[in-house]
Amino acid sequence: MILELQRATHATLQVLSARLVDLDLSPSELNALGNLADGAGRTVSELGAAVGSRPTTLTGVLDRLERRGLIARGARPGDRRAVLITLTDDGAATAAVITRAIADLEADALAGLPAATVDGALAVLRALTEAGR
Repeated sequence: MILELQRATHATLQVLSARLVDLDLSPSELNALGNLADGAGRTVSELGAAVGSRPTTLTGVLDRLERRGLIARGARPGDRRAVLITLTDDGAATAAVITRAIADLEADALAGLPAATVDGALAVLRALTEAGR
């Protein structure tokens, strides 16, 4: 099941990249912006955990997003040692496009499945997420 999940993740990011080709963002950049779309700032470690990569790997992604003006880095209130990643206005607009594309892909992929099947899949995904913490 884990390998199938990895395949599905890879395939999903490739489909999103194709649908969002006009944004000129890599799958890793789409993933990072999608995880920031709720508007909550995150530390590099928190974002790394959300996107599934180590902070050192994420640094290059964040560098590119910052150069494009999509994210900003700043100090976390109360902990100046922690770097807080937030969306800029352009980043929020881009993240909204990504979020819509994710919702559309999800609707397309799950359209023919019974609700109980989708609920079961969500339960499995949540259990796997918790097992990794």
